[in-house]
Parts: sequence; C-alpha cells; structure tokens
Amino acid sequence: MTAGSEGARSGGLRRHLPLTFGLILLALLWGGPLPFRAGGSFAAYMMHMGVVAVAAPLLAFGIVRSAPTLASHVPGRLALLAAFVEFALVWGRHAPALHDAARESLAFRILEQGSFLFAGLFVWLTALSGHLGADRTGPGASRAAGVAGLLVTSMHMTLLGALLLLSPRTLYACADLCTPFATMTPLEDQQLGGAIMLGVGGVAYLAGGLGLLASILVERTPGAGGRR
Repeated sequence: MTAGSEGARSGGLRRHLPLTFGLILLALLWGGPLPFRAGGSFAAYMMHMGVVAVAAPLLAFGIVRSAPTLASHVPGRLALLAAFVEFALVWGRHAPALHDAARESLAFRILEQGSFLFAGLFVWLTALSGHLGADRTGPGASRAAGVAGLLVTSMHMTLLGALLLLSPRTLYACADLCTPFATMTPLEDQQLGGAIMLGVGGVAYLAGGLGLLASILVERTPGAGGRR
C-alpha cells in the first residue's frame, strides 16, 4: 500500500470520527446508569441535555462530514423553525404532568428521548448545513438563520435552566427520590438539574451560535480570504 493510499484511508477514517463519537455517547447516555436513575432523580433525568446539546451536534457534524452531499440538501433557512420545534418540545416536556409521566413510565421516556434526539438533530443539521456542508456558498440568509436558531435555543435553554435553579419550591412530583437512599432533597436535586441545563444546554448552543457567527464574520473580513 502506498503512502498516498494510506493517507487517504486515514483521512477517511478521521472524517467519520465525529459520527462515531456521537453514536458512542448516545449509547452511553441511553444504555448507562442514567435511565435507571431518572425515575427518582431530576438531575439524572437531565440526560436529555447530553442528547440535544452534546450527542446531537456531534452526530450532525458527523453527518455533514461523512455525507456532505446529503447535508448540503438540508435547508439552512429552516433553522429558526427547528429552534421553535425544539423550544416547544423542551418546554412542553418539562410541564409537570408530562415530565412526571416520563420519569415514571419507561415507554413514555423512550418516546420522549427519541423526540429530543430528533429535535436536536433538526436544529444542529439546519444550522450546520449552510456552513460546513458540501455547498459552502449557500445564501447568506440561510447561514444567518443557522446562527439565529442556535442563539435563540441557547436563550430559552438558559431561561428554563434558571427557572429550575432559582425556583423556591419543587415543580415536580418527588417520585422515587423520596427514599431513605436519597442523598439530596427534591429541591436540591431540581436545582442541580437546572444547573446542568444552564451549563450544558445553554452553553453548548451559545458556543455553537457564536462559532458560526465568527465564521461568517471572518469570511467577510477584507484580507481574511473570505467573501467581500
């Protein structure tokens, strides 16, 4: 095997690393201890932050890298719609009745986690497609929509996380947390969940939005080699 073919093979393997890491993380989130703890721990229930804010961007970036032609057909102009879908899903699923149902029912939790993954992929794919897909010369409006979609999502994630963190009382049923083995009060557990949403969800979408915005600004800066 020649050095050129070895380099091409190595480059091909590296191209698929984000998708591989995303799938491994998703398997750990769904197949590890968190789903079993989620019934009695609000903080453990926040595994969906790992799904939408860590696994989803890795998977979306991996799809863009591994299948650029497919990714280039994902319309970036739908990024704001995707952000609204995720907003409705995340806030709706945190309504007390739906939240408690997911913590107490495995079937409902599976449906919920699947919908979180769909919403996260929808947001990140639409945001990334115009920036990193096969067609990097897409309309500026589509690329701007990707930035706006991520920043809007960061804002509502931050707002919900702050609500959970600063609430003076528990918003959900105690479920199995009220056992002799509990190490935190229900309110402390809820506050930890809010901190996780702030630190993972809010920060991940903010970083993604600012990163995409920076790429647009760099391309349009004279002397940076981008578009004028």
